[in-house]
Amino acid sequence: MSKIHGMMDVGKRSMMNSQTALQTVGHNIANKSTEGYSRQRVELQTNEPIGQGKLRIGMGAKTALVTRINNPYLEKQIGKEQSSLGYHEGKYDAMMRVEQVFNEQGSRGLNGYINDFFNAFREFSNNPESLATRTQVKETADSLAKDFRRVHGHLVEVTKDLDQQISTRVSEINEITREIANLNQKIQTVQIAGGPANDERDRRDLLIKNLGERVNVRWAEGTDGMVTITAGSSALLVAGYDAKALEVQATPETETKGEGNYDIYFKNTEDSVPVKITDQINGGSIGGLLEVRDVTIIDAMKDIDGLAYGLGSVVNEVHSRGYDALNRKGGDFFKLPQQLRHAAEHMFVDDKILRDPNRIAAGMSMDSPGDNRIASAISQLQYERVMGRGSSTFDEHYNSVVGKVGILTKRAESSDEAQKNIVKQLSNIRESISGVSLDEETTKLIEFQKAFDASARLIRTADEMFDTVLGLKRL
Repeated sequence: MSKIHGMMDVGKRSMMNSQTALQTVGHNIANKSTEGYSRQRVELQTNEPIGQGKLRIGMGAKTALVTRINNPYLEKQIGKEQSSLGYHEGKYDAMMRVEQVFNEQGSRGLNGYINDFFNAFREFSNNPESLATRTQVKETADSLAKDFRRVHGHLVEVTKDLDQQISTRVSEINEITREIANLNQKIQTVQIAGGPANDERDRRDLLIKNLGERVNVRWAEGTDGMVTITAGSSALLVAGYDAKALEVQATPETETKGEGNYDIYFKNTEDSVPVKITDQINGGSIGGLLEVRDVTIIDAMKDIDGLAYGLGSVVNEVHSRGYDALNRKGGDFFKLPQQLRHAAEHMFVDDKILRDPNRIAAGMSMDSPGDNRIASAISQLQYERVMGRGSSTFDEHYNSVVGKVGILTKRAESSDEAQKNIVKQLSNIRESISGVSLDEETTKLIEFQKAFDASARLIRTADEMFDTVLGLKRL
């Protein structure tokens, strides 16, 4: 009798095992397209046999564990490469915006306005007594100053846009870290109960990768199953159940950033003083945005300021040596700030010239209506090497600025494309290991269904044997 009951117990457990396996297969199929999901498998283990004299009678199998097929070392490598991808994508997107500011093909650029300005002075030198040529000089000079301000203004707008992107990503980071802290708690609870917390771990791994795409992080998992995450070198974002937030603040201008641009701060507690960690952020999309904002754009602004200050200064110096149409001593042609920084932003044609083109000096001496030496000297400044301590002309200096931006953009594009290929290859490897194959799951589905049917047949057979034994009493 005990053996018949044992057969029924074996069949019952086998049916339960098959049912668990079928449910796991269904779970895999349902998550075929879920990002970051690792397929799961039911691990069966031989049940403890019973002793029958000298015999050891097997008691079937039991479900030992539901495991996920996952390579933690590959996951860390993917996370590292995705952080690099976020950096290159952020940098390339930002460089595309900067490149558009210096796009000489889609619209008239600064180089064209510089040429117009000096060409107007050449025409003026040919006819220094003409009010029309004087007016043309004034208008081209005003357009040139406006375009310097345009370039500076567009670069400022790009930095503001990058600031908004940084602020948005910081908000996303805070949301991610809060969810990771909640998952830490769930995973620890499940592990204390003896389970593996497969789905929670998949979700947490995905969030850590998403976090790495936005900022450079270091993380480690403790024996209790909870992860600790640090951004940069000192910002402890997640520790156990607690998640600390980052914040952005507009700060004053420095040598490496513009006025009002955002810095990133970390607060360890509600009462602690925020600590600036901007310098620690060198990875993820925020790292790429910060590099373009604080290095590339700052350098471009310095170059444009240098061009505006250099051009305006030498034109002022020559113009101040001449005399205008009414024999008045020529003054500054352009209004410039006292320092080089922000020269492009504050470059204007002198108010006297804007009001009266006759204030433009053409001759070098008084009472010389046809004297064009000052006008001719200014027109020739276009070809003199007055930039870079006598190493380049205005055109060469500006072309070098445009060329540098183009090279950096192309380099960022190449790096972004190469990193995408690396991440794609690693993702394909992960898919081959942890991904769900519908063909494989369908095969498993049929296999476990047949096992379920066979287990039911075993119970039915044991029941018939039980009836036979009970029927012996009627014989």
